[in-house]
Amino acid sequence: MDPSPRSPPPPHVVLVASPCAGHVMPMAELARRLVAFHGCAATLVTFSGLAASLDAQSAAVAASLPASSVAAVTLPEVTLDDVPAGANIATLIFELVRRSLPNLRQFLRSIGGGVAALVPDFFCGVVLDLAVELGVPGYLFLPPNVASLACMRRLVELHDGAAPGEYRDFSDPLHLAGDVTISVADLPIEFLDRSNPVFGQLIDEGRRHRRADGFLVNSFAEMEPTIVEDFKKAAAEGAFPPVYPVGPFVRSSSDEPGESACLEWLDRQPAGSVVFVSFGSAGMLSVEQTRELAAGLEMSGHRFLWVVRMPSHDGESYDFGTDHRNNDDDPLAWLPDGFLERTSGRGLAVASWAPQVRVLSHPATAAFVSHCGWNSVLESVSAGVPMVAWPLYAEQKVNAAILTEVAGVALRPAAARGGGDGVVTREEVAAAVRELMDPGEKGSAARRRAREMQAAAARARSPGGASHRELDEVAGKWKQTNRAPYE
Repeated sequence: MDPSPRSPPPPHVVLVASPCAGHVMPMAELARRLVAFHGCAATLVTFSGLAASLDAQSAAVAASLPASSVAAVTLPEVTLDDVPAGANIATLIFELVRRSLPNLRQFLRSIGGGVAALVPDFFCGVVLDLAVELGVPGYLFLPPNVASLACMRRLVELHDGAAPGEYRDFSDPLHLAGDVTISVADLPIEFLDRSNPVFGQLIDEGRRHRRADGFLVNSFAEMEPTIVEDFKKAAAEGAFPPVYPVGPFVRSSSDEPGESACLEWLDRQPAGSVVFVSFGSAGMLSVEQTRELAAGLEMSGHRFLWVVRMPSHDGESYDFGTDHRNNDDDPLAWLPDGFLERTSGRGLAVASWAPQVRVLSHPATAAFVSHCGWNSVLESVSAGVPMVAWPLYAEQKVNAAILTEVAGVALRPAAARGGGDGVVTREEVAAAVRELMDPGEKGSAARRRAREMQAAAARARSPGGASHRELDEVAGKWKQTNRAPYE
């Protein structure tokens, strides 16, 4: 008698995250969810050697994973000494990933039982070539939203048939889907600066993305319904790979180190009375803008909790390589003279970091002045907190446009819009804060939409919700692929 067929093991999915906190964190949440709810085994692969602070962030996220269910692997360092000085951070990441492919290939071949699927993130598109080489499905993970994928799609379509080195102009406004358009000035600078080598790299990456078996996106259908539906139609027509909105992926507050003084201060404030101000782990304001923001918060008359980072002195709006929590720099020293004393009764300024998930979910928090990094956006949406959109770099202006024009959960000062002069005045800061805290028509609408999106996000990620079903569909495909050798 033939023995009964063996039961196949869970499909082993390997997720490859580029070395940015904004990418590693949602991929870690995706790995947890695949294991906890969708019958998969998962390994999260990260890189090292780009910057000590980025390595530390990746290591902290990996350490938060449940070791009994999600494996974490850090690839060995590779040399980047020959990359031209001053290269864009995207160029550095693309090169780091490309040079790490031999180490990744070796690791994948060492996995007992094989790999059911490879899921690299946006910056790791070259890993899709490795998926083809190994004969396994390759799905691309996008840490930001579906709108960002639409922008990339339009960039590549614009250059279909172009000769090498021929670059074409976007129409303005740029049509994304249905009635959704975006100002060209709101596109990432990397999509517009043809003199930067990363421009051509993005087009090459976008062409490679078309060969993916699908896209997993850290968003949910009710957040950007028209764009999601447009991608569904394109997939049905065979014009683009399937796009699965599987978010939101929001880290648990238990993953954050405590900050007792900050939280104790919030505990003493009335419910719904505090404006939280933070520009993420890498965002920077100029010295002038830092002082204008301080004056605006003071002028608003409202309570605030402000995470103050070291200002920029060279015009850059981000710094991925420095962790100011671990050096002697004091960002509070750059605040206007007497500001801390004048606002001590109603404001708290903290240096460099605060437990953001805890702060946003605290009953005292009523509004969020944010750089619109997508992780921060989803944390705010999941807490039902409306935003003042103040984008700084990368795709954040695209995010801000979606938050204000599509989702309706944010207000955006004129100077923080694409094409603005770049300096948000104290008057604009005070007006935006007051609009959300003493709601006029626009502020009331944003607060109402924030509550609606909070409920929609909870529905999407719950068992049986739209995002849960999308991820279950993809996991089902991986299980079918994994089952074949056992039948």
